[in-house]
Amino acid sequence: MFRKILIANRGEIALRVIRACKEMGIKSAAIYSEADKTSLHAKYADEAYYIGESPASESYLNKGKIISLALKINADAIHPGYGFFSENESFISDVESAGITFIGPSSKSVHMMGSKTAARQLMQEYNVPIVPGTTSPIINLIEGLNIADKIGYPILLKASAGGGGKGMRKVESKEEFASALEATKREALKSFADDAVYIEKYIENPKHIEVQIFGDKHGNYVHIFERECSIQRRHQKIIEEAPSSFVKEKIRKKITTAAINAAKACGYYNAGTIEFLMDKNSDFYFLEMNTRLQVEHPVTEMISGLDLVKEQINVAAGNKLSFKQEDLKIYGHAVEARIYAEDPENNFLPSTGKLIDFQAPSGPGIRVDSGFTRGSIISLYYDPLIAKLAAWGKTREEAIERLKRALAEFQIAGVTTNISLLKAVCNNYLFKKGEFDINFVEKEFADGLQSKTASSEEIENAAAIISALLKARSSSAEIKNTITDNNKWTGLLYE
Repeated sequence: MFRKILIANRGEIALRVIRACKEMGIKSAAIYSEADKTSLHAKYADEAYYIGESPASESYLNKGKIISLALKINADAIHPGYGFFSENESFISDVESAGITFIGPSSKSVHMMGSKTAARQLMQEYNVPIVPGTTSPIINLIEGLNIADKIGYPILLKASAGGGGKGMRKVESKEEFASALEATKREALKSFADDAVYIEKYIENPKHIEVQIFGDKHGNYVHIFERECSIQRRHQKIIEEAPSSFVKEKIRKKITTAAINAAKACGYYNAGTIEFLMDKNSDFYFLEMNTRLQVEHPVTEMISGLDLVKEQINVAAGNKLSFKQEDLKIYGHAVEARIYAEDPENNFLPSTGKLIDFQAPSGPGIRVDSGFTRGSIISLYYDPLIAKLAAWGKTREEAIERLKRALAEFQIAGVTTNISLLKAVCNNYLFKKGEFDINFVEKEFADGLQSKTASSEEIENAAAIISALLKARSSSAEIKNTITDNNKWTGLLYE
């Protein structure tokens, strides 16, 4: 087993890895930038080293400094967390060349799955369903127009090296194509230093379902069930849950088998996630593979009883998986909400400043992952994620109620947060019923935090009133017609 692990990240994920190291008796070494010199991850690690100025390019994305430091302090492994270098083939290759273990997949696997078009080709070879579209970048405008006409609008233009919702545009018609292509290529070049773009058929109102997989260096593979990740804004997840209430057991077997086939296709080991789009008929299509630990991994841990970070370390050390597929069962339901420093009433503008108050909730079934506390600084240099709040329950309903209670208890002052939006989602009737897709936030909260659909409480109250009226005058067609004709009641009686 490793003696010392350098954590090439910051915030809550760095703290998460530090805690796993402490429980395993492994020394942890943190890195921190100027902006993070008083951070919790720097405080709690066994060792902490200044890595550079606040901009990520001068600190957490300075490949040479990180690897040199790891060699200098005799770290025998590097854990990348997520983001930054976690899916960077060049970084992983250099870590391997330096004789240091990368806690994650091989650079070869990352290379095979890093290009979205190459990954689509690979999935096609291994009989994993893919969204109709191109399996190589489009060469020019004429070719793109011809392909789009053949597939049929609407289509998506997507950056081949993309991820995280960047480099992606929906195109409704032929007239929009040229300008959309130019804009997508420009964004792709800026974000990923690669302007290659491909075309996918736009799947109407899909759900975003992902499967957690794990492989070891001995050829063993397991899946740890699926996660529901359809509650998004601007293609960024804000609420995730496990398992998905939409995925029935028959479909679960099919989608998890496809996910393991995808992992085998690239000789994958360590933690990874296969993402799918699923339509209303439960037909699913490969979207991409995230070759790292996911932000939302806590919900999988809560329903499986596993520690995915410890398992990452175990597998990276060359050990076999500590569990088999038949050992795994789903226990209850878990829901996670991402709490961001941003203003949902002002186009989700990031909010920065000092946390003058930070009181995290607790109680039965509640887990909070955060790298901040009272007095911490929310910087403009990094992702505005403050905390991940997860709730477990015996049922989905109990998990949501616990999440609602915990959101109400969470006290954060000094910056604006998205807690008001998260509360509104949890109170939404369609969310509670599980009837939503990736367009949920845009459709339900198009005009701000006032949902178009009444809350569950409003619907229950309205139903009780209507029921009483109909019992009192059950023969009156006039009352029934009045209720039906009234837009307010019609909205309340959505079902």
